[in-house]
Amino acid sequence: MPYWGVVPAAVTLSERLADVRARIVRAAERASRDPGKITLLAVTKIFPASAIQEAWALGLREFGENYVQEFEGKAPVVGALEGVRFHLIGHLQSNKARKAAELFHAIQTVDSPRLAGRLNEAAGSLGKTIDAMLEVKLSPEQSKSGAAPEELPELIAAVRACPHLRLLGLMTMPPWSDDPEASRPYFRQLRELAARHSLEQLSMGMSHDLETAIAEGSTCVRIGTALFGKRVKT
Repeated sequence: MPYWGVVPAAVTLSERLADVRARIVRAAERASRDPGKITLLAVTKIFPASAIQEAWALGLREFGENYVQEFEGKAPVVGALEGVRFHLIGHLQSNKARKAAELFHAIQTVDSPRLAGRLNEAAGSLGKTIDAMLEVKLSPEQSKSGAAPEELPELIAAVRACPHLRLLGLMTMPPWSDDPEASRPYFRQLRELAARHSLEQLSMGMSHDLETAIAEGSTCVRIGTALFGKRVKT
């Protein structure tokens, strides 16, 4: 089984964080937006619990993980950090809904009424409410998950009928491109869908295209590489 290592950073996490925050502020100012209303979600998939601890010590409180099983191993170390919130940003299978409900404060990849029902049932049994975002598939790529735009009315109604889910907004993952402008049509379409359905929050934008995402209305940018460095397969 391949091991995913981390390329040693040439600069410290503190310096990287300062740079990312400055980029967010500049992008928000250009878009005449309040940078304080844009969440910096630190994506820590593949990185150890110690990376979360270091980032938390620098003031970060919102963290994104892709895999339920991976985060299950980190949770005993970082789950009790004061003020910390963990978001699942990877595809979630219905049979893992119970464990996800136990581990995460927010699920950004709700993509079917069935999954919403499973999460609601699990959250209810745990006596908690989970923040939910709906993942929308705007790309024809087979590797991408999410609900089709035309499926949103049914999905929104299903989530709003779940008393233990709090519907916040939409998220998407555009096709990868080195050109940040290539993401703009996808971000714009997500913004238009959110407005059409009276949803306020948009999770879109990563390390390479956060400026484009903020210009198109993102309220949550998911940043991994720009904070923690690149991951390499060894």
